[in-house]
Order: sequence, then structure tokens, then C-alpha cells
Amino acid sequence: MGWRAGIQTLVRTVYPSACLSCGTNIDGDTGLCSKCWLSSHFIAGLVCNSCGCPLPGASSHDEICDACLHSPRNWTAARATFLYRDGAKKLIWELKYSDRAEIATAAGPWLLKTLQPILPENPLIAPVPLHWTRLMKRRYNQSELLSHNLALTGRFEHVPDLLKRTKRTPPLFGLNMEERELWLQNAIAVNSKMRRLVKGRHIVLVDDVMTTGATLSAATEACYLYDVASVRVVFLARAAKND
Repeated sequence: MGWRAGIQTLVRTVYPSACLSCGTNIDGDTGLCSKCWLSSHFIAGLVCNSCGCPLPGASSHDEICDACLHSPRNWTAARATFLYRDGAKKLIWELKYSDRAEIATAAGPWLLKTLQPILPENPLIAPVPLHWTRLMKRRYNQSELLSHNLALTGRFEHVPDLLKRTKRTPPLFGLNMEERELWLQNAIAVNSKMRRLVKGRHIVLVDDVMTTGATLSAATEACYLYDVASVRVVFLARAAKND
């Protein structure tokens, strides 16, 4: 262990860590400098147990926001690391479109801390899938990078191909919840080879951003067809309700 620690120290000296957002040299392995950390809008304090949105005040009980009371989610609980704005938006955009896998690596500990309040026993970690045509074009699924690093950090079982997209949907940006749900009907299914694996298991679905939650809802519905114990969802960021 000693020589390995020495090599790591030498590497950090010669190649100091850089902030994932602005490139400034930083100490430690948080991934962000103090300025970018503050601009990334990490979610803390009281949140809705169903969608992860911040709530005012404090409570010793699980609370549900008005929107989720009006339209209950089909998953058990949810959490988000950031609000999808400013520094966090920049990070996710670069993870998604600029092939910056190191952002997903840094996000592993962030996601684990985010998931901790709703972490089930012996979870099975799985990403929200991309359709194969979109995967070929992009070359990687950013949600799978995130789920891999979450599972690696927490030493959880990871099944990257648990779910599959059975039909290609158009970009859902700008569509409302009803329109998204219509496009996503029967668009996600459990891989036939994994159906026995999920029975009686607690599933944690991982995605990069939640807006309306329609995609996660479709993925959750697919899981419940095969007698899973529960479905929890965690995402790196969620759109603020007034955005």
C-alpha cells in the first residue's frame, strides 16, 4: 500500500487535479473548485421524497410536493444531486455530448451520497437505456456511465443492459408530460435475459436529468411487470419547477 500511495502522491504533484468545469488546478478529489462547486446548485436540505425537488423548511418525515400529491409517481422514491442550471447544466451537457467520461467518474461519490437516504438493501443498479440507433450515433450512454460509477463506488451489482428501448422516440425536449407519456408507451422493456434476475429485487434506476419524469416512469413500469420488490430512481440533476 505504501508504494502505491507514494506513486499517487507523485502523480498528483506532477499532474495536479483540475476542476471538471473550469480547469483550475484543485487539491483533493472533489472534482470541482470552490467557485464551480457553489455554482453547481447541489441539492441539500428537505426534498420531495417522490421527485427530489427542494422543499422549504425542515421536517423529520418524508415529505411530498404538491405536484407529486396531485400526480403520484409510480416509483418508490427519488433523489437528485443538482438543480439543472448554471454549472451543473454545463457539466451534464459536456458529459452528454463532449465525451467527458471523467465527469461520470467524479459523479460516482456524488450519486452515492444523493442515494443514501433512500438506499435499499442489496440494490440492483441499472441505467435508463438509449435506443440502439441513438447509441450508435453518440457512441455511449451517459446514464450508463453514471450508473457504472455509482455501482463501482457503492460496490453494488450493476446490470447495464437490464432495460432496452423497444422503439425510437423523437427528442422529447419541449414536450409536456402527456405528450412525453404518449411517445413513451411501450418504448422501454426489461431485457428478456434479465427477467429472472429482477424478481424480488430492489431496483435503482439512474439517469442524467429528470424533467417531467416520463422516461423514468416508463422504465419503472417496465420493471414492475416482473415482480420487482421496489424501484427507486436517482438522477444527477433535475429541472427546477420554475425553469
